[in-house]
Amino acid sequence: MTVTIPRILVLAAVLSLPLLGAFGQDQAPTPIEPSSPPASASAPPLTDPAEIIRRVAAHEEENQKKRHNYTYEEKVIEKKLDGHGEVKSTETSAFDIMVIYGEQVERQVSKDDKPLPPKEAAKEEEKIDKLIAKYKNESDDQRAKRLEKDEKAHEEAREFVKEVADAFDFTMLPPETVDGRALYVIQGEPKPGYEPRGKNAKFLTKLRGKLWIDQNDYRWVKADLETIDTISFGWFVARLHKGTHLYAEETRVNDEVWLPKLVRLNLGARVALFKDFNIDVTQTYSDYKKFGAQTKITTIGEVETVKP
Repeated sequence: MTVTIPRILVLAAVLSLPLLGAFGQDQAPTPIEPSSPPASASAPPLTDPAEIIRRVAAHEEENQKKRHNYTYEEKVIEKKLDGHGEVKSTETSAFDIMVIYGEQVERQVSKDDKPLPPKEAAKEEEKIDKLIAKYKNESDDQRAKRLEKDEKAHEEAREFVKEVADAFDFTMLPPETVDGRALYVIQGEPKPGYEPRGKNAKFLTKLRGKLWIDQNDYRWVKADLETIDTISFGWFVARLHKGTHLYAEETRVNDEVWLPKLVRLNLGARVALFKDFNIDVTQTYSDYKKFGAQTKITTIGEVETVKP
């Protein structure tokens, strides 16, 4: 699949926001024990917002492990806007999201509500086949190096989520109930003078927002976030403008795992210092399907039991 520049920026925006850092991790996680047990129905709710955020970080591993046993569909609607905020064009795409040998991948299945032309569909299948062949035929040494690299990246993601608790001044707002589940509601503002520790945490001082967190699972359910300064990625590769706004929701599936449900993004960005984008993006997720822990999709309609 050829990924458009706006879609790259959408992904960058999602991955850059606090508590969404692990949202798009492609690595198969190594489970760790949560630092504290889940709250029971009779346990009194916590009152320290920083501690709630730390528990979210501690429970991320457990959810991420279960998440890799699921496939689902993603629909993306991109609206390009002019300088007055009027829609210039609209593009709709649909993707199958799956995990192959611990790596999360997407396969485009339609564009503008029509199936991909045969040539483009064949390229999508070829991409998946090449990935399967790559991992299926890797040596023990290659697999060990891949898993080591994956674990290093995942450890950096864990540390990033933990740092969120230190980088913001949090305010507890009145709790809410959504779909029968009690939620903490927390407002976060960048802590004045905070010096980020992790290499991926430098943009935390440029964000503010509100989080809704499940009181039992310690999982974020909704996030409403905004950039308050420009965020740059790489050496002049891309930058998100001040005022970029993101709203996201997750849903509990099979009473065991939280998966993405909705992402709405109003994105102002510049790529390579010469091209500006102003787009509205809506991503919706559906048709969640569970596979066994050792089962991975190979081609359409087929599954294969593999080593992790």
